[in-house]
Amino acid sequence: MPRPILDESQIHPAVREQVARHHEATLREVQAAVARDAVVVVGMAQNPYPRRARRSLAAAGIAHTYLEYGSYFGAWRQRNALKMWTGWPTLPMVFVKGMLVGGADDLQRLIDSGELRRLLA
Repeated sequence: MPRPILDESQIHPAVREQVARHHEATLREVQAAVARDAVVVVGMAQNPYPRRARRSLAAAGIAHTYLEYGSYFGAWRQRNALKMWTGWPTLPMVFVKGMLVGGADDLQRLIDSGELRRLLA
């Protein structure tokens, strides 16, 4: 099932470029890391779930790239742009071989089932 997203024809031409370029540098940074690195965790300071995901990866002996965008007190617009891009509503966002696999709990299930190793093989 494709996720719902506002069709470009429903965005007024005067604001299309603004929508398309919303925190473009942040999106490009994450996209580059996801294209380059096998495992990428996108998180924020002070949030225990990105920390949990990183600890799970470390315990499993899996190298990863961590990108941090602000804390509860800042950079919420950057994080919002990432949420709009992925459709994933929370942090962390964990990517494996270019695929969004979810957050910390989803990652732990993949580790526990052995699926993460299969995805990385």
